[in-house]
Amino acid sequence: MARRPLPRILSSGSAQIARSREIARTAADNATDVLHPLITITRGLRKLAATARARWAATPKERRGPTLFLVAACVLVVALMPYGPLLALVSVMAAAAWKGRERPVVKTGPDEGEIERLKGLYEALVPYFSVPEDPAPLFAHGGDWSGAFGDHAFDDGGRLTRLRIKYPAYFTDGEAASRARIEQLLRAKSGRGREYLFDWDEEGNQLVMSVLPALPTTIAAQRFVTVPGETVLGFTDADAVQRTVPVLTADGPADAPPVVWRTGPRSTEPHLLAVGQPGSGTTSLLRSIALQALPHGDVLIIEGGGTGEYACLTGRAGVLAVECGLAGALASLEWAAHETERRLIAANRARQAGHPAPDDTRRPLWILLDRPSILGHLAAADGRTDPQDLLQVPLRHGRAAQVTVVVTEQFDSVDNLNEAVITHTRARVVLGPASPAQIESVLGVEPHTTPIPVVPPGRGYARLGTGPVLRLQVPATPDPYDDATSEAHRQAVLELLPERQTATSAVVEAVPDSAPEPIPAPVHAPDPGPAPRRAPDAGPVPRHAPVPAEG
Repeated sequence: MARRPLPRILSSGSAQIARSREIARTAADNATDVLHPLITITRGLRKLAATARARWAATPKERRGPTLFLVAACVLVVALMPYGPLLALVSVMAAAAWKGRERPVVKTGPDEGEIERLKGLYEALVPYFSVPEDPAPLFAHGGDWSGAFGDHAFDDGGRLTRLRIKYPAYFTDGEAASRARIEQLLRAKSGRGREYLFDWDEEGNQLVMSVLPALPTTIAAQRFVTVPGETVLGFTDADAVQRTVPVLTADGPADAPPVVWRTGPRSTEPHLLAVGQPGSGTTSLLRSIALQALPHGDVLIIEGGGTGEYACLTGRAGVLAVECGLAGALASLEWAAHETERRLIAANRARQAGHPAPDDTRRPLWILLDRPSILGHLAAADGRTDPQDLLQVPLRHGRAAQVTVVVTEQFDSVDNLNEAVITHTRARVVLGPASPAQIESVLGVEPHTTPIPVVPPGRGYARLGTGPVLRLQVPATPDPYDDATSEAHRQAVLELLPERQTATSAVVEAVPDSAPEPIPAPVHAPDPGPAPRRAPDAGPVPRHAPVPAEG
C-alpha cells in the first residue's frame, strides 16, 4: 500500500509558526517599550491609592469628618485657582511616575556571597558526613552543595538563619557526641552570638538548623490572668506552649505565651529551685513570685545575702516576715515546720470527722529562701542548725499542707544544697549565661537550643518536672527602692505591693520548756478566729518567729 504524503500545512508549517512567534514576541517587546510610561504611571497610581486607603483606615473615626472637610476645601481651592486642575493633574501624574518607577525585585536564589558561604559550610562538613567506603558520597571535596542543602535563608548581613541539611544514613545521629560536634561546627560557621535550634530527623536523615529570635524583654511586673495556684515564671516561644495571656508591654497590649507553674495539692512539682550567676535575675524571679502569691496567700521571705533586696515587702499585708539574720531565719523556718505539721494534723482530723479541711489550712503559705548557703556557713561557724535542715518537713509534706518552698542559689554554691532540697524541688529554673553542662546539672537534660554567652537579666531556661526544657524570660521586677530602677518599672512594682499594716504586739502562752516572752504578731492575719489546738508532739513555739496566720 502506497504511503500518502503529509498535508502541506504539517510539512511546511513549522517554519511559519516559528516565524509568527518571533513576530509576536517582537511586537510585544515594542509595545512594552512604547507603553512603559503608561505602565509606570498606572503602577504608581495603584500604590498611591493603596497608601491613601491605608491612611484613611488608620484615621480615628472622630477625626475622619474634619479630615474629609479639609480635603474637600483643598480640592475647592485648587479648582478655583487659574490652571489649578491642570497643575493638580500634572502633580498627580508626576507623583505616580515617581512612585511606580521601580518594581520589586523578586529574589529567586542566593547571591554570590551566600553561595560562597554555603560552599564553605559544605566543605567543612565533608570530614563528618563522608567515609572512604562510600561509592557515591553525598559530601565530597569539590562536590555539589545543592544536593545536600535546602530551604536556606539569610539575614540582611548575609548570615544563615535557616538551613536544611541532608546527611548520609550511616552517620551516627543517635549518639549525643556526634550530634554535638555537628552543632558546634554549624554554630561556628554560621555566626556566633545567636541562639540556634537544631531539629534532628533521624528517620529521614535530615537536620534543620534555625536561628531563634530573642525573647522580648519589654514585659514588666503586672497582674497576669491566672487562677489561684498558677504562677507565671516568665514567657517563652509561641510554639512551645498552648496558651497565651494578655500582657501590657512597652509597645502596648499584646498576647504572650507564659510558662505557668502550678502549685497546690494536685501539683506534681510543688516546690521550685532557681539557679543562676550573680546578676542573672534570680532575685527578680523571687520578687515576681512573691507579688503573684500575696493576693491569695501568705509569704515568708528569708534572705541569705542580706542586701535588702526585699525591703519593699517588709510590713506589707500578707508578708509574715522578711528575715536577713541567722537567728530570725532559724526561728522562722522552725515555725514553718511546726505550721506544716499543724496543718496536716488539722486536715487529717477534719477528714476523719467527715468535715472539710479548715480554712486556715487551705490558705497557701509560701516560703521564699534566697541564698541558703550563706546562712548555712554562718550556722556551721556558730555551731547551730543549718536552715536547710528545717526545710525537710515543708518540702516533704508541703503539697498536702498548701505550703510551697522556693529556693534560689548561685552556681558556685549549688553543691552546698542538701539532699531534701535537691530531691523535692522538681520545678527547675536556670538563669543567666551558663554552659550546657551546667544547665544539664540543674535541669537534668541539656537545653534544646545553644546557650549564648551574653544574655539580658532574667533570660534562661525552665523545666517543670519531666516536661520539656523551655526558654524563659522573667518579667522585669526590680527593687523599687533601687536608684538604678527606671520610673516605669518602679511604678509597676509599687502598684502590685499590698498596703502597709502596723505591726501589733501579741502575747502567746508559753508551753513547757520555753520562756514566756511576747512574740511579734504577723503583719497580716487573715480570717482571725480562735487559736487551733496544738498537737501534743508539735514542740515548743520558736522564739521571735512569726505567729501563725490564723491567730
